[in-house]
Amino acid sequence: MFIRIGFEIGIDCPKPTPMLLALNPHPTNERKIIGSDRIRTEPEVPVEEYRDMFNNRCARIEAPQGAMTLWSDCILEDSGQPDVFDWNARQHEIMDLPPETLTFLMASRYCESDELVARAWLLFGATPPGWARVQAIANWVHNHVMFGYRFGRPTKTAVDVLREGTGVCRDFAHLFIALCRAMNIPARYASGYLGDINAKPSGAGDFCAWSEVFLEGRWYTFDARYNTPRVGRILMVHGCDAADVAMITAFGDYRLAHIKVWTDEMDASLPESALAEALQHRPQAEALVLEQSSGRLRI
Repeated sequence: MFIRIGFEIGIDCPKPTPMLLALNPHPTNERKIIGSDRIRTEPEVPVEEYRDMFNNRCARIEAPQGAMTLWSDCILEDSGQPDVFDWNARQHEIMDLPPETLTFLMASRYCESDELVARAWLLFGATPPGWARVQAIANWVHNHVMFGYRFGRPTKTAVDVLREGTGVCRDFAHLFIALCRAMNIPARYASGYLGDINAKPSGAGDFCAWSEVFLEGRWYTFDARYNTPRVGRILMVHGCDAADVAMITAFGDYRLAHIKVWTDEMDASLPESALAEALQHRPQAEALVLEQSSGRLRI
């Protein structure tokens, strides 16, 4: 199958403002691409690409004074298969974990796993280690946190989510990650595109956050918000938590005018030339309703 992915983000700056962007598909993406997945700007400014400490594709720009649009639009080939799962995947002993996974056992800015150790072991200590334990954590978060955009705020941490019982997708991920780490399971934050392919429509398109857990030699996707394998998930970034992978980090004031995100399945009967032709114009996607923000903003 083919999936059209992209975004359009409108911003307005009172003066030239440096920005760091994390808005590209992850370099591990090996899907066939029609078109270009690079970030483009209107008006056009230099876009300097680089890799961060987690090997995410990032970019640096200086947004000019006034209105500016950031956008990207391309089509990716996808297997059409749901997220991989393995009920028999085993949990590693700490001494057997690959060194590169150890960072993801530690408490981080939004995932205070050190404060949740007692609670985690009380809730999940009787579960079998491995996939069953991780799934029990995902089930618990899914059942005890209410989703709603009105519940999101940039300072909200896993402990806050546990206390308040509400959040957006990144809050589900942060609490799930913190509980996994408290149980000695490496877990990291991930975000990217996830549309409504083979799922109930959920309104205007948006980027989505989820989690990845290391079991039996590989990383597996867990999504405590939806808590079911999904089709068409496209990774953009991963890190310890959302602080590592903000989509936009602005070094100055700006107004976020609008954001549109699309993740749409394309007609499989169309030839590649017709798919490429569709990219001549961005889709008429519904915009998210946003609160106004300013300052050194991370979204």
